[in-house]
Amino acid sequence: MRIGLLTEGGYPYVGGEGGVWCDRLVRGLDRHEFDVYAFSTGQAQEDAGWLPLPPQVARVRTAPLWAAEEDGVVHGRRARRRFTEHYGELAAALCHAAEPGTAEKPGTAEADRFTNALHGLAELARDEGGLVAALRSEQAVRALERACRAPRARRTAREARVPDLLTVADHLERALRPLSLDWYEADGLGAVDLCHAASGGIAVLPGLLARHFFGVPLLVTEYGVRLRTHYLTRPDASPAVRSLLAAFHGLLTAETYRAASYLVPGNAHARRWQERCGADRAKLRTIHPGLDATPFTRVGEDRPEGREKGAEREHAGPHTLVWIGRVEPAKDLVSLLHAFAEVRAAEPGTRLRIVGRPSGPEGEAYLGHCRALAAQLFPDEADGPHAVGRNPVTFEELGGPGAETTADVHAGGTVTVLSSVVEGFPVGLIEAMFCGRATVSTDVGAVVEVIGGTGLVVPPRNPRALAEACVSLLRDPERRARLGAAARARALELFSVEQKVAAFHALYLETVARTPVRRPVLDGAGDPQPFAAPAEAHVPGHWTGPTPRAVPTWAVETPEPVTETVR
Repeated sequence: MRIGLLTEGGYPYVGGEGGVWCDRLVRGLDRHEFDVYAFSTGQAQEDAGWLPLPPQVARVRTAPLWAAEEDGVVHGRRARRRFTEHYGELAAALCHAAEPGTAEKPGTAEADRFTNALHGLAELARDEGGLVAALRSEQAVRALERACRAPRARRTAREARVPDLLTVADHLERALRPLSLDWYEADGLGAVDLCHAASGGIAVLPGLLARHFFGVPLLVTEYGVRLRTHYLTRPDASPAVRSLLAAFHGLLTAETYRAASYLVPGNAHARRWQERCGADRAKLRTIHPGLDATPFTRVGEDRPEGREKGAEREHAGPHTLVWIGRVEPAKDLVSLLHAFAEVRAAEPGTRLRIVGRPSGPEGEAYLGHCRALAAQLFPDEADGPHAVGRNPVTFEELGGPGAETTADVHAGGTVTVLSSVVEGFPVGLIEAMFCGRATVSTDVGAVVEVIGGTGLVVPPRNPRALAEACVSLLRDPERRARLGAAARARALELFSVEQKVAAFHALYLETVARTPVRRPVLDGAGDPQPFAAPAEAHVPGHWTGPTPRAVPTWAVETPEPVTETVR
């Protein structure tokens, strides 16, 4: 099977969001061939380079979302008229769509209007060679203004001023850049058997167009629902800008959920948001992101007698609480430090290790604040009048002294703590479970789904509850051992990379099996076999999906592996 993997700011770039799970998926499905179509999000990401690619990646084509050079395409009068018509229809759909926060159901008038306008713009870009100049033109701004001033437009749209129109037009130009790419040819996305978008949002656009032009089935994975993210962004923008951009992403999400053969949320939290945003429950298939358990095997498979000896040592030596993650306000380390003050009052010898790097400038400032708070709450302690004191709270980074790997950090800890107020899928918590460690977590995101009954869960922003849970585990080594063993068994059963790869493999086969044959079947001599495909595959209906499009025989041959960059 040939799979077109669509990514935005992730695989195959080093350090890209979602790059690790994509790499594990590609390497695990070595029986299939992958064509990667990737959007980069910045110059720094491109300079960092790519991950080492396995041999099953036959082609990589990239395009920058952060910059678009003039393509030199000059539209004639007829093309300009087509652009004005389609762009005006798209803008009108934004101005008449449901209010932000209300899911736009597929099949409604505005959803169909948006879809037809999007397809019209894509066909124009394919015929004329691109839309870069047109999307940046005064013609686009005027079409948007006419739609906002229409009699039945929403009140927030009618209140848009010139700066608002320019902001929205600029955002639409960036969002619609994928329409101008040359990926939608018979030897490009038209040659794949399945498009798999690694996220929602702009990354799905090539898959939608491949489905429109060639009938390629689409699979969409969302570990975090992009529409929810857009609802929470641009808090300082004007109401008109927020309303129009929310309408665009809401309509794009509605079309994505309508066109996709299957939607793959990474957890129940994301699944609930997808249903809230209009997804058909029958299309949802939850597949958790798989993690490689191998690095944690040594720590997680300690012999029971070794654990008992370790428990005896714990009574003689100090306990250690471990926190691992990105340092940022959403992790609520302030509450953790206040909770640790109560833990120290109950268990005076306990120490806290905070291991992680700050996330951007905001994280740097937050780390400085947490260091100052730790120094205020816990003055440096000394064993005697002539000894140098040290703080019971340490701030470290992975790779530093005593923290070579995540497994090493968990191996030296008694209890792993998660104190977040906002959390998606807690990967760090699963790593602690692989290590067989008891955990105390706040009830946010998918934490309860991950933990099940193998750890303690407390309300967020509640230092007292967090402290009481930690103390109860610190004082009960047998309970810690039972919870740790149960946590490791649960993680191996539900969150291993093997489980994820097997689930995606089965879903790929199911998706392709439900899709009609789009290419002629050839025998060993290269001659077509007219009766190789069943007759019902050529009859449009609910069992076949879109009407199949004929593909010329010269486009059937497998292209040579190649790496291309679109500028």
